[in-house]
Amino acid sequence: MYEELRKKVREGNQRLVQLGLVNLTFGNLSAIDCEVIGIKPSGVDYSLLKDEDIVVLNKNGELINGNKKPSLDTFTHLELYNSFNGIGAVIHTHSKYATCFAQAKKPITCLGTTHADHFNGDIPITRDLTDEEITHDYEKNTGKVIVETFNKQEINPLEIPACLVANHGPFVWGRTIEEAIENAVILELISKMNLHTLDLNPLAKINPILRKAHYERKHGKNAYYGQV
Repeated sequence: MYEELRKKVREGNQRLVQLGLVNLTFGNLSAIDCEVIGIKPSGVDYSLLKDEDIVVLNKNGELINGNKKPSLDTFTHLELYNSFNGIGAVIHTHSKYATCFAQAKKPITCLGTTHADHFNGDIPITRDLTDEEITHDYEKNTGKVIVETFNKQEINPLEIPACLVANHGPFVWGRTIEEAIENAVILELISKMNLHTLDLNPLAKINPILRKAHYERKHGKNAYYGQV
């Protein structure tokens, strides 16, 4: 019954390794289909993953099918699925450059058109979790602080499908697994580019009209990028 979901989630997780976005057993990818979520099992080497290892849950985190413990970040993923309409996959990595910004507690500001082609503004950083939030329901509260950040800053999660969690790392999402993976790749790329750009010119910035034009030509209502 869950063969296709498990296959896609297993392949998506292993694709993260191929793209250099995860090391060892860090990170996880999940996807949702008809209110059912498939997610990587906790602590299992990506190279050893089999379809049947993918854990299947409902949106409350209750086990539907599987014989392994789900990722420790499961309740972060669930919080995003339950709060952001339209997302079909969530990815968490500790990719090098994006994690540098998360550890420095700095947003990834839009400095050029590479960023603007994919994200409609800066990639936000969350506030620090409180001691209470860390010691009680840490993973759920990680999801909640991402949602809080987007609500407070009035960010559309489908226009900026990524967030840095302070001292932790990046979470990204997309309408599909493929889109979420692409967002994770682009996030790491622009993180690296930003780091080098700010080394060269700490005052670097982009004309907001240029930023908007680049986003809208690919994602706006009159987008004209690609083939008909």
